[in-house]
Amino acid sequence: MAFVMEQHGPLLAAAHQGDSQAMEALLRLARPDLRRYAQRHCLVSDVDDAVQEALWVLSRRLHQLRALAAFSGWLLRTVQRECRRLGRVALRHDPYDEAAVDAWLARHDDDGLRRELASAIESLPPHYREVLLLRDFEELTIAEIAARVGDSTAAVKSRLHRARTLAREYLLA
Repeated sequence: MAFVMEQHGPLLAAAHQGDSQAMEALLRLARPDLRRYAQRHCLVSDVDDAVQEALWVLSRRLHQLRALAAFSGWLLRTVQRECRRLGRVALRHDPYDEAAVDAWLARHDDDGLRRELASAIESLPPHYREVLLLRDFEELTIAEIAARVGDSTAAVKSRLHRARTLAREYLLA
């Protein structure tokens, strides 16, 4: 995103503090970059809806952002999340469909489940596999895992979420 903190930092700070004129200017400045980003990540029909939702989230939740330096990443993740949500609705596909999980479980006995789970874990890239095993099998806390692998707790949480998502996709494919 072309939003440069040095150039727009005072505007962002003012909007963060509740200045409504600064918020309006910030929304106008962010819209073109968000639209370009959404065009790469959304179905064509969902671009404007995703941008509008992200701008709404920005206007309502900017004051909750703790580190203004994280603004661009936070806003782009908001657009990306909205693109995925709209795509699931449009395609009638939900990767977290509990009925699909229940049906998958019903098709496997305990030994089959163990083999499938082992295959899913083995299919993960090593850095994802490591955090998944540390959390779910060794039952370490996120802070303990972060200390062991030498990463921040946020990075470990992100990696763990991605590992679980990949394993679930492998199992339900």
